[in-house]
Amino acid sequence: MKVILVNGSPHHNGCTATALAEVARTLNECGIETQDFWIGIKPIAGCLACRQCCTTGECVFTDVVNLFNQYAAQADGFVFGTPVYYAHPSGQILSFLDRVFYSGSRHLAHKPAAALASCRRGGNETSFDVLNKYFAINNMPIVTSQYWNGVHGNTPDEVRRDIEGLQTMRTLGRNMAWLLRCIEAGRNAGIDKPVLEDKTHTNFIR
Repeated sequence: MKVILVNGSPHHNGCTATALAEVARTLNECGIETQDFWIGIKPIAGCLACRQCCTTGECVFTDVVNLFNQYAAQADGFVFGTPVYYAHPSGQILSFLDRVFYSGSRHLAHKPAAALASCRRGGNETSFDVLNKYFAINNMPIVTSQYWNGVHGNTPDEVRRDIEGLQTMRTLGRNMAWLLRCIEAGRNAGIDKPVLEDKTHTNFIR
């Protein structure tokens, strides 16, 4: 089993990466393979709502989104990490997730996911809430921890001194591993993911 850990920070080895590394270490100790995925520093365009992906199965932009979707198809779970910018996730990861979930939602549905946020002082909870909404609209079990998934610190060294935050990351890793094992056990017992109805789309004027 494999979990992809997505780093939504422009800093490859910064505070967000430090938090994700703690989750990865714990998953590895539990026998779960992990894959790091850094969205990088190149501009990531927002979704144009062109709906071409509905026909082609891929986003029209050739960047990290289509690459991630290829990896996601083979993954069993996901952890998405973001720094906090003005009490919300980074612009890069928001554009990334808008397009990932529109063009590749089939690769993520019914697979466990977790969010984590890294901040200097405040804004973790609102950023955490935004990321969780992507999972909640796509039939994904949301993995929690003993506290809201976040760490504090202005540098990786300060994050490593956030002992409660790191414990929260380790608990998150163990909970993710446990849920993956439960899903595997259910599948082996003949319990597969639910069959969904065709989607019904309405709005408030019809």
